[in-house]
Amino acid sequence: MYAISIENDNLVWAETDDPELEIGQVRIRVHATALNRADLVQREGGYPPPPGASPILGLECAGEIMEVGEGVSSFQVGDAVCALLAGGGYAEQVVVPAGQVLPVPSGLSLAEAASLPEVFATAYLNLYMEAGLQRTERVLVHAAASGVGTAAIQMCVATNNPVFVTAGSDEKVEQCIALGADAGWNRKAGSFLEAVTRWGEVDVALDPVGANYLADNLACMAVDGRLALIGLLGGAQTDINLGALLMKRVRLIGSTLRARSVGYKSRVMEGLRENVWPEIEAGNIKPVVHAVLPIAQAGQAHALMAADENFGKIVLSVG
Repeated sequence: MYAISIENDNLVWAETDDPELEIGQVRIRVHATALNRADLVQREGGYPPPPGASPILGLECAGEIMEVGEGVSSFQVGDAVCALLAGGGYAEQVVVPAGQVLPVPSGLSLAEAASLPEVFATAYLNLYMEAGLQRTERVLVHAAASGVGTAAIQMCVATNNPVFVTAGSDEKVEQCIALGADAGWNRKAGSFLEAVTRWGEVDVALDPVGANYLADNLACMAVDGRLALIGLLGGAQTDINLGALLMKRVRLIGSTLRARSVGYKSRVMEGLRENVWPEIEAGNIKPVVHAVLPIAQAGQAHALMAADENFGKIVLSVG
């Protein structure tokens, strides 16, 4: 098969070995994959794949089942599916545990379906499983124009949770509000704290920024609030006001998805199937795709993401 390899920091479409199918896995012919910020960090050498995972970039894909491994009864050859991967998506084929695979929601193209697994799994895991979000609780979503952010906004709307967003431009804030956010703040205009405080106290915050936002996050949290930290775009080291954490009984939750067990990821995907896929099929939640580029232009796609120009997902078509 062909896959993207990293050669002198260039992304090259080159021939490589087919992955081996193991017990409990399926082989997918990849029709589309999608970018995640983790791909850029891995390319730079800062985010190696978990032990045993493919070194090829790509944390999600959509395509059709080519082969079913021993012990798999949930899928058949020819099924249209999308999958959450630990790696390997920038390729013509990928093998993945069957529990991390879901049928393509009816009405979606494979390019649209490829934009779903990683970001919807991340948002669902952290909002509903880790932070225990309840209906009507108020949510703060940072980097809301990202794939995770646009997924989180729509899921919160579906579960009747008011949302305040931060994003990198007035235009992106407006786009988030069009998706269902109640209000927002352009992060380039300074601290979001005063604007969020006027809007109301926050029960759950979803934050991929980290150090730069921690103090303001804690200041705007409600009593018994939960702060889900899912990235470190704004740094890893900062002072923390333990008094605010203590007196408000705020729970600070550090969370990653890629290195979790197959069993845990399967539970996340089952949650998506039960609670989110019906909303997608009903048209209440929609994939947000900024652009679709051919896999040979993976380098240009990375440059587009690095420039922070996208709203939603960047998809790569394969074949």
